[in-house]
Amino acid sequence: MISANNITLRVGKKALFEDVNIKFTEGNCYGLIGANGAGKSTFLKILSGQLEPTKGDVTITPGQRLSFLQQDHFKYDAYPVLDTVIMGNKRLYDIMKEKEAIYAKEDFTDEDGIRASELEGEFAEMNGWEAESDAASLLNGLGIDTSLHYTQMADLTGSQKVKVLLAQALFGNPDILLLDEPTNHLDLPAIEWLEEFLINFNNTVIVVSHDRYFLNKVCTQTADIDYGKIQLYAGNYDFWFESSQLLIRQMKEANKKKEEKIKELQEFISRFSANASKSKQATSRKRALEKIQLEEMRPSSRKYPYIDFRPNREIGNEVLMVENLSKTIDGVKVLDNISFTLRREDKVAFVGANEQATTTFFRILMGEIEPDEGNYKWGVTTSRAYFPKDSTAEFDNDLTITDWLTQYSEIKDATYVRGFLGRMLFPGEDGVKRVRVLSGGEKVRCLLSKMMISGANILILDEPTNHLDMESITALNNGLIKFPGVILFTSHDHQFVQTTANRIMEILPNGTLVDKITSYDEYLESDEMAKKRHIFEVNEEDAQDN
Repeated sequence: MISANNITLRVGKKALFEDVNIKFTEGNCYGLIGANGAGKSTFLKILSGQLEPTKGDVTITPGQRLSFLQQDHFKYDAYPVLDTVIMGNKRLYDIMKEKEAIYAKEDFTDEDGIRASELEGEFAEMNGWEAESDAASLLNGLGIDTSLHYTQMADLTGSQKVKVLLAQALFGNPDILLLDEPTNHLDLPAIEWLEEFLINFNNTVIVVSHDRYFLNKVCTQTADIDYGKIQLYAGNYDFWFESSQLLIRQMKEANKKKEEKIKELQEFISRFSANASKSKQATSRKRALEKIQLEEMRPSSRKYPYIDFRPNREIGNEVLMVENLSKTIDGVKVLDNISFTLRREDKVAFVGANEQATTTFFRILMGEIEPDEGNYKWGVTTSRAYFPKDSTAEFDNDLTITDWLTQYSEIKDATYVRGFLGRMLFPGEDGVKRVRVLSGGEKVRCLLSKMMISGANILILDEPTNHLDMESITALNNGLIKFPGVILFTSHDHQFVQTTANRIMEILPNGTLVDKITSYDEYLESDEMAKKRHIFEVNEEDAQDN
């Protein structure tokens, strides 16, 4: 068990947390949720001992081991992959290294023998002989091939490092596991493997994630950070949402009834306070009035942007025709003879591990790069708005937010433009902020404002949910569901894809396209896709063996 006792954290004059008391018990997976800036990651750092609170303390059951997901992807570059994973249990790793140093001595003494014996005993108690195989099992589960287990961390890609650091956090059956955004940069098979691991994990887990589907799948409890406090709810994210909304409705209804009662008492007092025969009743009602206390409705730190894409023109029947389109990048054919026709009601999710291929395809459709072979043709009634995965160039200037958005608006009126910014949670004073200094989430909201103000009837979005908090993801999700035009998009958010798309396309590792008019869940369950993935896994293994 791990508990926070009267935790207060002040940043300047602002209290991020105020007298927080909460216990996290064995056998539960807690989803730690809250708006951006509410302090989710900060609270995990307090629990892990990386950050000292202003007041209060953290208590861990004696003898229990805490493990957390490291965020520094370069910290272990000097170490082999397998060693990095085993470092998740520091004591076990230290024993292994001390043993190696003793046995490597040329002048092995009696004292060395005694110390080695002590270490061997502790090593055996900690299941040290299974350490390498356990670490390898975690790595394989997350998609790190056995051939990479003895590679230096510095030689891995960024996404591979993320998986190794996750394996490190999971290694050795920790009693308390803290995970901050563990699904970031994971592909679908790795996310599915992690879900199953956490579902079957019997100790304490506290996880921060913006992936609603993931939280619903793994969490048994939800810890909500709001108002500087942490409120615990039994159940997953959806249960928290329903419970919290019900609580707010009940408080509003209770306050409404109290306000009606207050008005009734005030009217009686006003009418009869000067009447001698009614004075006792008026006095009695004054006492009753003084006892009525309205429930405090504090403003939540959660803010939902208003996302509404309204096309200026209805789209026609001819939308997009793609014929035999191919593209090679750095010697690899990422798109191979792709052909399809879009319909006016299509909302297409591009899924799968071949993210470079999807980004390349979107850039071709937007005219940023040319295909090597084949062609595509947009319908004459179409107009397009694009959300790129890499938006660095968009914000590499000294424009204010208002001026930046005005350049994309047909109506150059500042009040009109600020209206769009206000809906996206940029109040009036934020309009003079320079776009160069915006956070990741703020830049995403700017790009979505740009798409809304365009009036396009086709939206192309490459990973729009990255950097967004849960509230903004929900607002975007709802905005796309009700959008009357065509959508091409990609996202790692399972629920976002499932509720938005009515057509699924996957560009396979060899660059070919699988195209199905179906929901995301049905697509994942299809026998055909399972067979195709198995064929490519076998082919990749054969290629490595050869």
